[in-house]
Amino acid sequence: MNQEERLGAADLALLQLGRRLQADGYRFITPTPLTHQRVNDRAFGQSARTLREVFGWSRSFDPGLLSADEQRQLQQAGVLGESNGRLKSHVRWSSLDDLLFVHSGFPTDAADAVFFGPDTYRFAQLIHAHLQQNFAPIRRAVDIGCGAGVGAIVIARARREAQVLAVDINPAALRLTAVNAALAEVANVCIEASDVLQDVDGNFDLIVANPPYMADPAERAYRHGGGAFGEQLSLRIVEQALYRLAPGGSLVLYTGVAMIDGCDPFLAALAPRLESPLFAWTYRELDPDVFGEELLTQGYQRVERIGVVALIVTRIGPGIGGIVSSPAGAP
Repeated sequence: MNQEERLGAADLALLQLGRRLQADGYRFITPTPLTHQRVNDRAFGQSARTLREVFGWSRSFDPGLLSADEQRQLQQAGVLGESNGRLKSHVRWSSLDDLLFVHSGFPTDAADAVFFGPDTYRFAQLIHAHLQQNFAPIRRAVDIGCGAGVGAIVIARARREAQVLAVDINPAALRLTAVNAALAEVANVCIEASDVLQDVDGNFDLIVANPPYMADPAERAYRHGGGAFGEQLSLRIVEQALYRLAPGGSLVLYTGVAMIDGCDPFLAALAPRLESPLFAWTYRELDPDVFGEELLTQGYQRVERIGVVALIVTRIGPGIGGIVSSPAGAP
C-alpha cells in the first residue's frame, strides 16, 4: 500500500490541494511568527486576493476565490473555517526546495499545532550537508518528533534504499507527515506514533531531530521542550539515541539553547553524556540570536540570547576505537 492509499478522505482533499498548488507554481517561504504578524498587520482587514495570501499568509478571504467545488470539498475536509462571511484556511503550505509541505495555519495557538518556519529550513540544510559529507550506507533512519515530516522526507529522497521512520507523539503531525510524504512521492517513509524512541525497535544508521526548545508557559507540544529553559527534551533525545545508533551511525540534532551569563548550559549538560570512547562528536552554533522576542516572556529573565546549535554524534564501530572530538572550550 502506497502513501496515498493510506490517507482518509479529509487528508486526500489536502493532497489534492497540494497537487493543485504545485501545478499552479505556488511558492511560499514561511518566516518567524513575529515577521508573519508584522506583515499581516499591514493588510489588516483586507481580504486575501491570491492563493499565496490564503495558504501562505493565512489571511481570510471572500467566497469565490476558490471554485465552488473546491471550496465545498475543503470545507467538508475541515480545511476551511468560516467567520463573519469570510473563509480562512486552517493550514498553510510552505516551499522547501522543490517540495511543498502542509502545516498548521497562523497563528499556531493550538496545543497540537504542527510548526514549520526558519528552524525547519536550517534543519533541512543541516541534514543535506550531513548526507553530502557522509557516504556510509543508510539502511534504517528515523526522524524524531517529525512534525510536518521534513527530516524524514529529505532523507527518504536522498537515500531511496533506506527505510525511514517518521515518529511523533502528536497525531496531527503524523497525519500531515503522511500527506507530505504522499505529495513528495516517497515510498520509503513509515509513519508511527512514538514518544522519542521508546515505542520503536532496533538500531538506526541515522537519527535526526529538530525538537521544541522553548520554555513555553502554555506547554504547547510543538514549542515546549521542558526543563528550566526548554532543554529537557533535547537531552532526552540524546540519551535515547546514543545507544540506538548502529556502528558508524550518526545522530544529527538541531536545537536551540538559552544562553546564560555567557555560558551554554546545554553543552555543559551534554558533555558528560558523550565522554564514552564509543562516540565522536562535534557541536557548533548555527545562529547566535533567534526569537529575541522570547526574552520578554516569563522564565527568560536571566537569558541573554537564544542560539541555535548543531550536534552531530557518530558511534564508532566495534574494534575500531576512536577519540571523542569536542569543540574548543567544551568541558
